[in-house]
Amino acid sequence: MGNEVMSVLKKDYIYNLMLKGQRADGRAFDEIRDIEIRTNVIEKAEGSAWIKMGGTEILVGVKLQVGTPFPDSADQGVIITSMELNPIASPDFEAGPPKENAIEMARVTDRGIRESGAIDLNKLCITEGEEVWMVFIDIHVLNNEGNIQDVSSLGAIAALLTAVVPGEREGRGEDMPMPIRDMPISVTLVDIGGEMMVDPDLDEETVCDTRITIVSNQDGSISGMQKSGDGALTEEKLLKAVSLACQKASELREAHLLNI
Repeated sequence: MGNEVMSVLKKDYIYNLMLKGQRADGRAFDEIRDIEIRTNVIEKAEGSAWIKMGGTEILVGVKLQVGTPFPDSADQGVIITSMELNPIASPDFEAGPPKENAIEMARVTDRGIRESGAIDLNKLCITEGEEVWMVFIDIHVLNNEGNIQDVSSLGAIAALLTAVVPGEREGRGEDMPMPIRDMPISVTLVDIGGEMMVDPDLDEETVCDTRITIVSNQDGSISGMQKSGDGALTEEKLLKAVSLACQKASELREAHLLNI
């Protein structure tokens, strides 16, 4: 049976479940899959986290090194976020340089951290205009069963919360914890047949009309938003999505980050 026929059948199946108020895995529309997080899992990294949401698994490593600041932010550290979609994670992923979707998801994660002020970058300045700490956040997707974006966001913050600035190793004073001052969390929703569902699995991502990711901070403000898909969202539906995303982000923060 061809891929197009399978796609139509899959969409019909998911749509018919939606009409009954159901999802294929039994979750409610506003329910996130089970989550496991382990931190300090990479010995040679300054911070790290392994996270599993449903069947999606991601490993995040944080490395720091001394570098040169950007000219327009001479007294601030630098954040560089990258993502690797490993071929072992999905038959759709290929070896080689990062593809467009990996770059886009890394940028959304990076934007949430940067725009929220999650890291106090001024405290990562060593000598203004000359030396700062550069924070490299490396995201490796180990298994893809949907919603890589939210798993990456949660894993990145968990890894940053465990990170230590290696001052002694680099001859730049004493070690210190990463200066974290916020915990931005992304929550992704998909629109299928007019109903919004959080934390889409792979099949739901494949057949949805619209997908929107909303990154919110501890005070409920928004630090990032990304929409994809051909469908449109009404103002009412967008406001509902933002409210639900902020609520779910708060729940995730309390359940999985506050005790790291």
